[in-house]
Amino acid sequence: MFTATPAESKARRVIVIGGGITGLAATYRLRQLAAAREKLLEVTLLERSEHLGGALESIRRHGFIFETGADSFLAEKPEARELATRLGLESELIPTRAEFRRTMVVRAGRLVEVPEGFSLMAPARLGPILLSELFSPLGKLRIALEPFIPARRDGGEESLASFVTRRLGREVLDRVAQPLAGGIYTADPKRLSITATMPRFVEMERRYGSVCRGLRAVERARGATAKGDSGARWSLFLSLRSGLGTLPETLAAKLGGTIRSASEVRSIQREGDFWRVHFEGGASEVADAVVCAAPAFAAASMLGATNERLAKLLDEISYASAAVVNLAFRERDFPSRLQSFGFVVPIVERRQIIAGSLSSLKFENRAPAGFVAARAFVGGVLQNEMMNLSDDDMIAAVREEFRALVGITAAPQFAIVRRWPDSMPQYVVGHLARVTEIERLAAEIPAFALAGAAYRGVGIPDCIRGGQAAAEKIITQLSADR
Repeated sequence: MFTATPAESKARRVIVIGGGITGLAATYRLRQLAAAREKLLEVTLLERSEHLGGALESIRRHGFIFETGADSFLAEKPEARELATRLGLESELIPTRAEFRRTMVVRAGRLVEVPEGFSLMAPARLGPILLSELFSPLGKLRIALEPFIPARRDGGEESLASFVTRRLGREVLDRVAQPLAGGIYTADPKRLSITATMPRFVEMERRYGSVCRGLRAVERARGATAKGDSGARWSLFLSLRSGLGTLPETLAAKLGGTIRSASEVRSIQREGDFWRVHFEGGASEVADAVVCAAPAFAAASMLGATNERLAKLLDEISYASAAVVNLAFRERDFPSRLQSFGFVVPIVERRQIIAGSLSSLKFENRAPAGFVAARAFVGGVLQNEMMNLSDDDMIAAVREEFRALVGITAAPQFAIVRRWPDSMPQYVVGHLARVTEIERLAAEIPAFALAGAAYRGVGIPDCIRGGQAAAEKIITQLSADR
């Protein structure tokens, strides 16, 4: 197929590859900037599947709202909240339900609360630790000694497992840090980079000589932690009343004809002053600029002919697979009143799920009266064999875990499985150095930008920020070329 080069038309053309939240945010920002600067810009978003939004999808069925991927975002990072506001969704923003803001962790087959004030891997206060059933007497003593452990001064990168064990001991790693980090990154803590994933704890050690002292300083500066919060600062998390999928759905509706789904890109090549985008099947199109918001392994395949070194580095970013199983139960099926909207499962417990969540306790409007919406996370690096199960077997495994841990023996009204193969980029030790080199090489390529969860943050605000930054970079480059 022959297409006229962009130079033969007045409008500059930008192609965005990848219709997840990053690509949608980049496309929306490109159009915003073009309109604000009164520039004639044609933007096309290409998505290989029929579905937009990546793992952000809300299924609405029989009065339930099920999230098949992330169900919330951190309000402390402003990009998602601000984008929702610009899209007219401010009134849709809802917080977690305050009365259930506590995190449970499985300990010897029982659900035990993470001590109040415990933030992902360390406590701000020792009192709740001493009263907790989660740690042994020796484990509690080791936590109490953390402020006296000398700070590491060599500045080398460290794994999450190494950092937590060195500062707080093995029990904190096994009982809290690994399952909480596993719920976020589906990762192996022995390989996960603490600097790339949780840099604030590294900074606390550097600045205060102790993570616990650092957390106490943060708590004093903030005032006081919300009573009842444990494990994570749940008061800082937000969702949307109609489901988090409303965000990509609204973006897609506003972008309209800009989007072309079922368009799989095979490769992209720089030809003179423009880009040629090759599709599966042999067709090609041209553009003045390209934003690649595809997963790193897909970007590597596309860029092989353009920059072999960049493609190799991109291909070195590994991914984990996971699945989300949503279930609908009757409220009376639960043997006792529920006190928390979620629990995490340490790998040392040898169970079949990463975590469980009661969505209708976490957020309002997730289930009709008399019913409970629940979900479980399956797979990840440490339990990848679970991804080999059929949907029916996966549902059966989740039901068995909910029976053992929550006491629910009744069959769900219905269940929905969503699989996300190769969906979670792994920020292993060395990740930041690799990304720095990837960004350097990408910056040398004219009218090109990379964005996505593979680089500097897997959260929704991180992805939106990356997409918007890519759009701003392209607009600046195209303006400089004129």
